[in-house]
Amino acid sequence: MDMSVDVYRDTIGFPKSETYGLTSQVRRAAISIAANIAEGHGRESTGAFVQFLRIAQGSLKELETHLILAERLGYLDEEIAGGLLASTDELGRMIRSMIRRLQEKMAE
Repeated sequence: MDMSVDVYRDTIGFPKSETYGLTSQVRRAAISIAANIAEGHGRESTGAFVQFLRIAQGSLKELETHLILAERLGYLDEEIAGGLLASTDELGRMIRSMIRRLQEKMAE
């Protein structure tokens, strides 16, 4: 959720011409991460949770790509982009760790 809030805050300054383009894509990818984790957690199956965590990983990679593009286009300051990308890296490690632990639980 924090990532989504940060992304919304940091994309406010994107050009108006990107409202339905990159701005929308960045925000939707960020929201998708938290939403898929929540939906997977709400399932009553560990296997389903793992699958939704993998979908969240995909959204995270999509977000990273959009952030790099936004920085290259000059829509995001290098420092802000770097901070967001550091957060995506940390979140990615957390998701991978959660997947590993759940898979170990399923193998027991």
